[in-house]
Amino acid sequence: MSKAALNDTEETATSVDAPKTRQCLRCKSEFQSSWAGERICTRCKGSNAWRSNVPLRAASTGSSR
Repeated sequence: MSKAALNDTEETATSVDAPKTRQCLRCKSEFQSSWAGERICTRCKGSNAWRSNVPLRAASTGSSR
């Protein structure tokens, strides 16, 4: 791999992994993620529904069958 290609790859990896503001996939609020794979906010991760692995639909409707 050439130096130019290697530099482009490093820059892309760095920009993808950089912390940035993202939208939570669960509650849709904006939060500051620590890394590219963090897509659930701290508030949602701390909820009983998240820790109990309750599906989003069941958690959001609040009804039992």
